[in-house]
Amino acid sequence: MTVLKYLQAYPASLQEQVRQMIAGGRLGDYLAQRYDGHHTIQSDKALYAYVMALKQEHLKNAPAIDKVLFDNRLDLTHRALGLHTTISRVQGGKLKAKKEIRVASLFREAAPQFLQMIVVHELAHLKESDHNKAFYKLCEYMLPDYGQLEFDLRLYLTWKDLQAGAPA
Repeated sequence: MTVLKYLQAYPASLQEQVRQMIAGGRLGDYLAQRYDGHHTIQSDKALYAYVMALKQEHLKNAPAIDKVLFDNRLDLTHRALGLHTTISRVQGGKLKAKKEIRVASLFREAAPQFLQMIVVHELAHLKESDHNKAFYKLCEYMLPDYGQLEFDLRLYLTWKDLQAGAPA
């Protein structure tokens, strides 16, 4: 039985459906049918503009973001697809906090919906630090099909592992 490391929190019946798709060679077709194409956001500057537009649309009162970039060091081995950080520095007599969002570089080649899902996830952390009910409610507010996209992103990561020859 194939262990589905990205889908372990989902019900066994759903995992079995995914195993059947993998066994039948249909997982890639499912993803290609639902998520055709790649986005055009390739530079850190374009990613910053994209993140700021989403923030302005949904979280106008959230703290400012100082830096947004694609990060080559973020990968699945660290279980991080995106990171939000706050760096505090003392400048003169004041404490300054700078907020950063880093998105794993693998999303340069992903479907636009997956990039949007990761950005929404990291933006939600500006308001809610924990993955609690309020956090997911905020994600759904910013991206109404967030739950389905998160699941499909996990399918995409499983498919990427299978393509690379790694255990799913």
